[in-house]
Parts: sequence; structure tokens; C-alpha cells
Amino acid sequence: MSSPQRVVAVIPARAGSTGIPRKNLEPVGGRALVVRAIDAARAAGLVDAVYVSTDGSAIAAAARAAGALVIDRPTELAGSTASSESALLHALDALSDDGVRPEVLLFLQATSPFIDPADLDAAVGEVLSGRADVVFAAAASHAFLWRTGADGEAVAVNHDAAVRLRRQDRAPEFRETGAFYALRADGFRTARHRFFGRVRVHEVEARGAIDIDEPADLVLARTLAPMLDTPAPIDVDAVVTDFDGVHTDDRAAVTTDGSEAVVVNRRDGMGARLLREAGLPLLILSTEQNPVVAARAAKLRVDVRHGVDDKAAALREWAGATGVPLDRVAYLGNDINDLPALAVVGWPVAVADAHPAVLAAARHVLSRRGGDGAVRELADLVLSQRNGART
Repeated sequence: MSSPQRVVAVIPARAGSTGIPRKNLEPVGGRALVVRAIDAARAAGLVDAVYVSTDGSAIAAAARAAGALVIDRPTELAGSTASSESALLHALDALSDDGVRPEVLLFLQATSPFIDPADLDAAVGEVLSGRADVVFAAAASHAFLWRTGADGEAVAVNHDAAVRLRRQDRAPEFRETGAFYALRADGFRTARHRFFGRVRVHEVEARGAIDIDEPADLVLARTLAPMLDTPAPIDVDAVVTDFDGVHTDDRAAVTTDGSEAVVVNRRDGMGARLLREAGLPLLILSTEQNPVVAARAAKLRVDVRHGVDDKAAALREWAGATGVPLDRVAYLGNDINDLPALAVVGWPVAVADAHPAVLAAARHVLSRRGGDGAVRELADLVLSQRNGART
């Protein structure tokens, strides 16, 4: 029986990593690296199925939750010396055992966080059309390359050092990014290597051509994510927010008797009202044990938990009691004590002036700062998505 899966994407994602522990589960823009790769492959119109090859149970769980199928990768193919080709060949054998024999194998690497689905379709289309056997992602480069000889003397590699041509006078060279490779499956099986037959380059934007290998690469990717990621609709059924630094600007006035007062934003109050009237559960979840938190929640007529040490546990309990799955919850935070809660929801969101670790964990970063209408901005985003889905 022929397989309906003409184009299959495979993402090798082993559990171990030397440079960055649990690298494939590290978040960039609020999504684990392996989930970002899955999302890109699933968004490509020519991809029929997405598989993750892994030896890690946590990666497998994340992959299934993101809509991918999982291939159990043998331990002997998951060590630091195992090649990607060995994992891909094993995946093809496993698929063949299930009656799946794709024409095109799309190999994605989760360590490249900014893969454009349109680029995947373009590369796959080249192989399907018969114009190429292999198409790989590469970024144009006009860099002057050098190497050092045995005596330490510098030697020009890709240019004549005596002729300093302008950038516009030099044809670009291409740097392999490692993000993806579209391979004719039968040819790959025969060659047992990713480069065979007719090989073509698919040029991708250099600004997002990052391969995460060292911690510094991860920092760079997280910094770029708010600028490179296309904002996705915030499709949720409940909203949870921190209080200090979210409903307020994180400042407090302290009187001589030790009592505190804060300034809140009326726009945030309207945002809470709009969410409430739309029937979305709203919770204020705060570490602070302060009457002002409860007073504001009462004013807004929303649920509140304050004086909470373990925000993730409190959030799980509240979501369970409310009947809303955690992946359908948006959490809005600003500081490091929000990180556990941000990690368990489907939509981690940060205010514009959040701590860098929170910005890194966020799937969406608001344009408003804490106390300056951030809650209203999130409410508008959530409600516009729900209203748009109904039309």
C-alpha cells in the first residue's frame, strides 16, 4: 500500500548535550527549541507529517504535545559521536516498517530556532519538481576569510589579499546554516549522507541564521526572538497575572506605620472588566501578602491568590479547579519569581520592562510596561483573537 505521506519532516533531538544541558528543551521566545522546529514544519504546506527522533522522554512528551509523532531513537544512536545521518536512516527504517515511504525527507535541526515555513516549502518544492536531489539552507556571505599556516602566517582563503574589492563587486558565497535539508529519500538511503546527486542552495536571511551550540548562542537567539518572531494570535481560555510590576510599575509608597500604597492603571481595570464580561476566568497571582493586592482584586471582581510561594503549584491548582487546561492559559509576569508559572502555561507573556530572564521565557512580549496598561494590552490581544475566530 502506498503511503499518503509524500513529504516527511524528521527532527533528530537527543536528550544529551555537552555544551548546553537539555538543549532541545531550552526555551526561545517562550517555546522549547524542539517545539519551534515542530511548529515550523507543521506550518509548511508541503509537509505531510512531522516526526521527532529522540531518546528522551521529556522531549517525546513535548513533541507529542506540539503535534508531532515520535520515533524512539536507540541509545547507540543518541551519543555525542552519533551522526545525524544515522538517526535519519533509523527513522526511515522505522517509518518503512509502518508502511511509510516518503519521496522527500525534510531534515530539520531544532538548534536553528528561526526557520521560516515558506523556506521549507521552497526547498521541498525544488526536490519534488526534480530540479534537485538535495536543497539545503544557507546564508549569503561576503566575508573575507583567512587561515593561518603552520608558521602562524595569515593566508587569504577566498580572495586576493592584494585586491580589496567592494562588497557589491564580489559574488556572494554561502554559509551552510544547518537549519534544514530537503533530501530525496531514496537517494539519501543509497548515499547514506546528506549531500548527493544534484545539490542546490536555498538562501535564507542571515539575521536569523543562528545555530545554537554554546550558551552565548542561546542568549543571542533569545535576544533576537522578539524582533524575528511573527506574533501569533494569543488563543487562550483564561488569563493569570502577577500583581507588582504588572498591575503596578513595581513601586510602592510606604507610610510611617509600614503600610503600603500603590498606583494602578484604569486601563488595566477596563481590560480586566472586558475579560470578565467575555467569560474568561481571570486570576491575580502574587507572592506578596499585602491587603492592597486583595483590595484591587475585589475592586476588579476577579479571583486572587496572594502570599503564594510556589506560583506554579498554585496555578496548577487554580486551573484544575477552574477546568481550564494549562496550555489554554496566558500568564503575564515581570520578574524571576514568575518563571515557574511562565513555564507551565501555553502562553507565557511578559511586560515590556520585564527581567531579561522573563523576556527570554516569554512567547509574547507586550509593548506596554507594568502599570502602564499592560493588562489592557493583553486583554485586547486575547479578545481580538476570540472575536476574530467567531467571524
